[in-house]
Amino acid sequence: MSKPCSRPGLPSGRVAGDSDSTFPAWGPRLLAGLCGMAAHLTATGPLSNSAGGGGQSGMACHEPPGQGLLGVWAGRTSREGPGCPSRGASSRPSPPCSTADGSAFIGDIKDKATAWKQYRKAAISGENAGLVRASGRTMERFTIHITVGPRSKATFRLTYEEVLKRKLAQYTIDVKVKPKQLVHHFEIDVDIFEPQGISKLDAHASFLPKELEAQLIKKSFSGKKGHVLFRPTVGQQQSCPTCSTSLLNGDFKVTYDVNRDKPCDLLVASNHFAHFFAPQNLTNLNKNVVFVIDISTSMEGQKLKQTKEALLKILGDMRPGDYFNLVLFGSDVQSWRDSLVPASAANMQAAQDFVRRFDLAGATNLNGGLLRGIEILNQAQGSLPGLKDHASVLIMLTDGEPTEGVTDRPQILKNARDTIRGRFPLYNLGFGHNLDFNFLEVMSMENNGRAQRIYEDHDATQQLQGFYNQVANPLLVDVELHYPRDSVSAVTQNRHKQYYEGSEIMVAGRIADHKLSSFKADVQARGEGQEFKTSCLVDEEEMKKLLQERGHMLENHVERLWAYLTIQELLAKRMKSMGDEKADLSARALQMSLAYQFVTPLTSMTIRGMADQDGLEPLIDKPPEDSLPSEMLGNRRTFVLSALQPSPTQPSSSVQQLPNQVTGVDTDPHFIIHVPQKEDTLCFNINGEPGVVLSLVQDPDTGFSINGQLIGSKARRPGQQEGTYFGRLGIANPTTGFQLEVTPQNITLNPGSGGPVFSWRDQASLRQDEVVVTINRKRNLVVSLEDGGTFEVVLHRVWKGNAAQQDFLGFYVLDSHRMSPRTHGLLGQFFHPLDYKVSDLHPSSDPTKTDATVVVKSRRLTVTRGLQKDYSKDPRHGAEVTCWFVHNNGAGLIDGVHTDYIVPDIF
Repeated sequence: MSKPCSRPGLPSGRVAGDSDSTFPAWGPRLLAGLCGMAAHLTATGPLSNSAGGGGQSGMACHEPPGQGLLGVWAGRTSREGPGCPSRGASSRPSPPCSTADGSAFIGDIKDKATAWKQYRKAAISGENAGLVRASGRTMERFTIHITVGPRSKATFRLTYEEVLKRKLAQYTIDVKVKPKQLVHHFEIDVDIFEPQGISKLDAHASFLPKELEAQLIKKSFSGKKGHVLFRPTVGQQQSCPTCSTSLLNGDFKVTYDVNRDKPCDLLVASNHFAHFFAPQNLTNLNKNVVFVIDISTSMEGQKLKQTKEALLKILGDMRPGDYFNLVLFGSDVQSWRDSLVPASAANMQAAQDFVRRFDLAGATNLNGGLLRGIEILNQAQGSLPGLKDHASVLIMLTDGEPTEGVTDRPQILKNARDTIRGRFPLYNLGFGHNLDFNFLEVMSMENNGRAQRIYEDHDATQQLQGFYNQVANPLLVDVELHYPRDSVSAVTQNRHKQYYEGSEIMVAGRIADHKLSSFKADVQARGEGQEFKTSCLVDEEEMKKLLQERGHMLENHVERLWAYLTIQELLAKRMKSMGDEKADLSARALQMSLAYQFVTPLTSMTIRGMADQDGLEPLIDKPPEDSLPSEMLGNRRTFVLSALQPSPTQPSSSVQQLPNQVTGVDTDPHFIIHVPQKEDTLCFNINGEPGVVLSLVQDPDTGFSINGQLIGSKARRPGQQEGTYFGRLGIANPTTGFQLEVTPQNITLNPGSGGPVFSWRDQASLRQDEVVVTINRKRNLVVSLEDGGTFEVVLHRVWKGNAAQQDFLGFYVLDSHRMSPRTHGLLGQFFHPLDYKVSDLHPSSDPTKTDATVVVKSRRLTVTRGLQKDYSKDPRHGAEVTCWFVHNNGAGLIDGVHTDYIVPDIF
């Protein structure tokens, strides 16, 4: 079934560069072509840069959680689009296309690190360049970065494919519309082709009044084809008749379904098959459901209120034949009843009263609550014969990480596997962001379920209800889809614990040569009171007609659908693997991503112009004068004070009023976290490999970033763990084009763009736009942002016998109070208020040290008293700092795990 594409972000915003370099307010178009179980979406938008230097812009594209990005191409750039393939002209979806000066540049899919380095090299030199990156395993958000050459225009064209899951008896195209301005020639055009025939089609815009919606959205369907068109004029976009602001700000949704005359549908093309199983007219199975709810103190406020609201609504919707129970876990575990009870009116009322009354209670005994819920379902299946044939479901909601009882994650995963034993699915709902969502995902995947994040927003109640509605009506259990063993290979997941009303099971695989005639699908499952069996055959005559109608598009789609599902399964297995197995899964997923040109969590795409009209290769390392960034053209905005002139040792008065202790990282690398109003300092080490680049500070609101690359000791004794130190720092402020590269040898402003290079023997002050850099000879340098933070880089020169065996850098945060509240990174996350409590001091296993328990971020950690050195005021000798040391690379103190902070390069 062709399924719609979701949440693309239409081009909008401002090119980074001179203030008059903006996207022209005309031409954004969104075209969605739906054919044979796939959606092909093309977003087209013009960009221009009237400045003398290369300008960088960004676009963010979103898609709803749980839906998969199948492929992304960035295509060529051109002024009016010559050279860009027309929609549907190619046998595969066109790469997004941007064209400059009438030339077209194709996007390349590369592994993430290679793509990022290629983009940065081109962008710094002012060339036309682009980068598309996917973030997160499920690719809920991806970002496009474009650099438009000086004094040029570009048309950007992004095409991607998407497989949508059928939910609640329909497919949904969900487009995020937010152009931020009135737009000429704005258009959303959706074409649908469904081999089974379209049974319903609708479209809505959340930002339009009903009367205007009916007038502006054109929709129609007949047989296999459907069409939706939204093309508002500038006047129709205005928020009022005299306003210059746009009312286009919200969701544009297209929903549809297909005819279900057969229980399953088979598509076969190019020796690949796609099997879609969605039988209708089945009787609902009664279910046994246990809700396991986190009531730790971190759930206080709106989260608890919304959880209760959702539970009250869910309990009110239970069917009379269902059985249920509630389990609450904080520091302790309590269940509403000792066993499952029927969903009678009296029990429903009593359960709702219990929900209204319960309150928060302590820490997070996740393991205890989970095992109690599993125990209740297991007892019901074993001791109550009437409930054995019900469909059992376990749903757990938590907003934090385990801090009470068993807190070891591998042990919790093992406990869940050993007690569930494949009997029923476990669905995990992660409320908010202060949790280990990967942990919840792995737990669900290992137990035939899935995890979903619930976003802290006004509609969290609806999110919770929406998830429950998807699993509220089981129709079949133990579903198995079988194919002739000698006819197929590389089949994707073909066993599912449960099939729910309004959903769909999708399987794909390869068909051996000359085996089409013997190919079929046999399905068996257990339904209400009886076994369910059916066979599905390929309608060869119908397939020939479809291929004549849709040709290569359908052929390519079936194979690419198989590749997409296979990659997703490899990525899922990779999440719960380690060592050689994980490396092998990563390699296989990367190989397929590159072969089929998919943007996945392992790949990115770059757009590069490989030659000009005369066939000359672009000069990257030494760009021509007209390609230099604007700050390096003519009268430079950067100035250097002579070393003979008096130069301030600090760039701003705020630095004179520094606290006695600061947050920073130094030596091997030891991170020191000073929390205001706290007597105790926290510290941790990061054990990384030489060459690894770590994100220290990242402000998503401004793009400001500080990254550091590790270097190793030149010499070490056999068997001794190699020490690592920061040997290279990159500080970037993309809103002004500022970049600073710092090594123990040199300080380079705007590296790669002909910027000035200083040594540590210089005494100088540099200013570029809102940034001041002060170099204090052979000592340190201070970077100060007018509306941001103040940071210090300390130079460490080592003597011959020093353990490091080579010079290295330290980094300190002198002032961060003006940084964005969303600032993150290994150090940036501690710019925000942090509360923790130290208790239970006791002797360590080392008699010379003291251990204690620290409760921080709803986690209980064992820490050790130790000493570190702060070189921020005395780069030569340093000052000793007493701190509580957090073990295992800061696990439990930092958000996520330390490897989450690895980035491709310092810029």
